[in-house]
Amino acid sequence: MAYFLFVDESGQDQRESPYEVLAGVTVEDQKLCPLILALRQTEIEVFGRRYSTDASELKAKRLLKKKTFNLASRCAPLLQEERRALSAECLSDGTSASPKHLAALAQSKMLFVRKVLDLCKEYDCHIFASIVATHQRNYNRSFLRKDYSYLFERFYYYLEDRRDYHCGIIVFDELEKSRSHLLAAQLALYFKETNRGRERAAKILPEPLFVHSDLTTGVQLADLAAYLLSWGFRTRLLTKPARAELRPYVDRLAMLRYRAMPNIRRKGAIDIWSVAIIEDLRAKEDRAEELPA
Repeated sequence: MAYFLFVDESGQDQRESPYEVLAGVTVEDQKLCPLILALRQTEIEVFGRRYSTDASELKAKRLLKKKTFNLASRCAPLLQEERRALSAECLSDGTSASPKHLAALAQSKMLFVRKVLDLCKEYDCHIFASIVATHQRNYNRSFLRKDYSYLFERFYYYLEDRRDYHCGIIVFDELEKSRSHLLAAQLALYFKETNRGRERAAKILPEPLFVHSDLTTGVQLADLAAYLLSWGFRTRLLTKPARAELRPYVDRLAMLRYRAMPNIRRKGAIDIWSVAIIEDLRAKEDRAEELPA
């Protein structure tokens, strides 16, 4: 019996996204297949056909970009049957789509995201994430990034609270091959050579799986979580403007966070939420070099 942690990232290119986010979504092994089937059925019910094809992946930035909300507002909310029919026609032949077709498709995208988040809650999924509060590139690249270790820490506590489940399996969206090799090497070093890594390897399979996101529903869920966290989730440490139109979706997503309960083995015996905010990617030793003598 196991839990999968599907992982994706947002903002690592430091271009448009406000924050760098490494996000994961957990799914219990026996619930994975029913969840995938429910998501595919929802896709057909909302769009009138499959939205995802070989040429069109279900990416959050396609579903929730600002243009989606602008198009949806150009038409009063459509009744279900009309909206579904127009959406299917628009997906089948976008070149001849009318403004009403585009509005219907945009409304369907918004509805679909709400239903996806509701299904995640129904199937007892939880989100885990590391959000880097400031862009920081001057860190030691020989070791696993701090945002990964924080993510694994919280996943480990989640598994620890579920004593009947002895294994966590990490599934990454496949990166460019050289980056995938580098990450795999860093993970091997982390799980085999560090005290914390060895401890967490008791619950987490130390060798992750790499998959193509367009073929893996779980990674698409992680992509959605990463996008919403970057553009809409805010705390006192995350001060960049959020997109107000994403608030209803972020509120739904926030309900999927997990709070690990304290025990005597945890430092300070405090509750630990599954979304971590990281102010600096550098280790203490690296930051100390900047302090005056």
